[in-house]
Amino acid sequence: MPETKTGLPGWVGALFASHFLGFGLFLPFFPLVLEARGLTVDEIGFVLGLSTVVRIAANPVLTNLSDRTGRRRISIFAYSVLSGVFLGGFAATSGITSAWVTVAGLMAFWSPIVPLCDAYALDVVRNTGADYARMRLWGSVAFVVANLVGGWLVSVGSPLLLVAGLAVSVLSTGVVAICLPGQASRHEEEQAGPDKPAAVFRSPWFIAVLWIGGLLQATHAAYYGFSTIYWVSAGIDKLSIGSLWAIGVVAEIALFYVAKRLNTRFGPLQFLMIAAGGSIVRWGLFPFAEDLVAIAALQILHAISFGAAHLGAVSLLSKVVPRKWSATGQGLLSTSSGLQLALGLAICGPLYNLNPGYPFWVMALAAAVALAALLLLRPLLTAKLQAEGDRLSGGS
Repeated sequence: MPETKTGLPGWVGALFASHFLGFGLFLPFFPLVLEARGLTVDEIGFVLGLSTVVRIAANPVLTNLSDRTGRRRISIFAYSVLSGVFLGGFAATSGITSAWVTVAGLMAFWSPIVPLCDAYALDVVRNTGADYARMRLWGSVAFVVANLVGGWLVSVGSPLLLVAGLAVSVLSTGVVAICLPGQASRHEEEQAGPDKPAAVFRSPWFIAVLWIGGLLQATHAAYYGFSTIYWVSAGIDKLSIGSLWAIGVVAEIALFYVAKRLNTRFGPLQFLMIAAGGSIVRWGLFPFAEDLVAIAALQILHAISFGAAHLGAVSLLSKVVPRKWSATGQGLLSTSSGLQLALGLAICGPLYNLNPGYPFWVMALAAAVALAALLLLRPLLTAKLQAEGDRLSGGS
């Protein structure tokens, strides 16, 4: 196979790994960094929620700019450097105002890196026949390593060490990206036109898909924002919390490893429906898991609530969005996720103060809404996806 000769999938795996190393430090432990800075629970929700709004505004602009210029690798490098600048500003300042500004800046330039990496990886899949999930799983492996290392860093009381780890991840992602070869896609670029966005982006059914895919990712809002604080208050030590996050991602890695075989039996919509069902179970039972064994068992469902949702959405977009605008499509999905995640984070703080279980039950309700929408729209979406897939394959 071409990919075994070039070793390119391994380098794409390294790209994902370098990025998600920082993400694995940020998601579970950055709320504790903010807490160590003196912010209250409500202020933490404010910083994370409003900075996510900035990410929402920046993501489609920055991914579309990259698609228009055709410089995805250079874009990843530039955004990585700018993310590092804001991260340095966070480490050098104090207070809630500077925290909002610097974290917002970090997330604005950090967030488009994921859809850009996905778009580059999908180009590699088309050009070499590589397995997207096998490349993406290295990001999950790095995420697990970061969970374990982050638990240790926080347990020794050194939040600045965690920030330093984030900086290493952010900058190394840019270095790996700039060393990768370009991936040509001239035929589809000519077909789509130099500046004309894909018509599919304006389709109501596509907007519905973006909303559903974003909602499934947004059901993790309570988990990302408050699960660590919830577990600490329940008496779980911080080192074990890192292990709990790791268990979820190990399950996700297992799904990614076998995903190509599952694709012969399940399509993107089936993956999304399975993700919705798993989310209902996971978040509905989350407040009732009070010991390590029960919590660890529920963490295995991360393979379904996150992994299946991610694979379903990425696969769906790859089938209907022209190659030239791949990063824009992935960016729009990220924007949908971010918008709904911001809303979730904003309401989770007050809900958590009322009752720590409320935010997770609201997430279960959101997953039920996503499942109902998928079931209702399935006939229409199946027909539309088939039509778009036939059109794109017929033109390539």
